[in-house]
Amino acid sequence: MNIPALPFDYPLDLPHAALVIIDMQRDFIEPGGFGATLGNNVALLEAIVPACQAMLAAWRTAGGLVVHTREAHRPDLSDCPPAKRNRGNPALRIGDLGAMGAMGRILVAGEPGNQIIQALAPVAGEIVINKPGKGAFYATGLHEMLQQRGIQQLLFMGVTTEVCVQTSMREANDRGYDGPLLEDCTESYFPQFKAATLEMVRAQGGIVGWTAPSTAVVRALAAL
Repeated sequence: MNIPALPFDYPLDLPHAALVIIDMQRDFIEPGGFGATLGNNVALLEAIVPACQAMLAAWRTAGGLVVHTREAHRPDLSDCPPAKRNRGNPALRIGDLGAMGAMGRILVAGEPGNQIIQALAPVAGEIVINKPGKGAFYATGLHEMLQQRGIQQLLFMGVTTEVCVQTSMREANDRGYDGPLLEDCTESYFPQFKAATLEMVRAQGGIVGWTAPSTAVVRALAAL
């Protein structure tokens, strides 16, 4: 099926495609999480949740593979280099107890804030990846999991557009995958960064990938 997209329509092959949902975690989406401790307006990210829910529901109904990622570190922080931990708010580092204690330690696997938001929570049979870096393929087994399932196309959504989403798309591109970034299902704390990333992804004939509204994919799936 052809999906209306930029720079040109995208030929989606559902049996060989996966929906990749990047880091829709409480630490980034909700007040008191890591994103908020850096002084960001998390409401900007929360605003895309309804569109993400609609896209996820349509994809599940169509029987497509779903991949969820979480930026998460081991409790001993052995997979968090000082060069990463020392950036950001010097009063609240990765591994520290967040400003609102109910969220637990920042970006640590198993902590309450590190969980995917309930509205997009994984269900049985979906892949869930803990990633210690920005990209979904770094220090994870994602590539091997996708290859075992015959996946060649990846549709991306999640946060933030210019950091973990774009990094994951570029990693995927280098490994031979292609696919669109769903414009209304991704967001940044800085709207201008999202706009620039969309332009970069689809520039030069889709040098990184395509961009498309999720509504176009939902309509196409409904017509199957």
